[in-house]
Amino acid sequence: MEPFDLLRAILIVAAAYLIGGIPFGVIVAKVSGGPDPRTMGSGRTGGANTMRAIGPRLALLAGLLDMVKGTVAVLLARALGAGVEVEVLAGLAVIIGHSRSPFLGFGGGRGVAPAFGGLLAFQPLIALAILPVFIGVILITRYSSLGSLIGSAMAGILMVIATAVIPLDPWMYL
Repeated sequence: MEPFDLLRAILIVAAAYLIGGIPFGVIVAKVSGGPDPRTMGSGRTGGANTMRAIGPRLALLAGLLDMVKGTVAVLLARALGAGVEVEVLAGLAVIIGHSRSPFLGFGGGRGVAPAFGGLLAFQPLIALAILPVFIGVILITRYSSLGSLIGSAMAGILMVIATAVIPLDPWMYL
């Protein structure tokens, strides 16, 4: 890798980490006048705690914004022509930033929404395939963590199958 490319990759990954660190659950709670989600339940800023703090509608908004963080990080790397490897690293960095936000003393959520957003940008068909499973498990069991685990496992399995059959860049067909 050329020095310029390495520097660009480092800057993209650092930017993805900072994007991931934006605590939308806390921001939406503060703007709406609701309690800080970190003061409830698990003390994290993710979807379930945000829903406890400010209700389902505002939590959905915060979750969508968290999801967009993952999408933006991957698409930023793609737009800058950094390559698939850097796209993956940007996706991981946004999840780490969400989970270990530099703006919240390195606390945060669990990274489910930004992970889904990154997957949506990286492999949209797989993201759409796991979404009903994720939602279904949560509706049936009432455990968002179980939905996240099963959805993540299913995404991993489908990624292995998909990369054996189709290229990693599904957008090349559009």
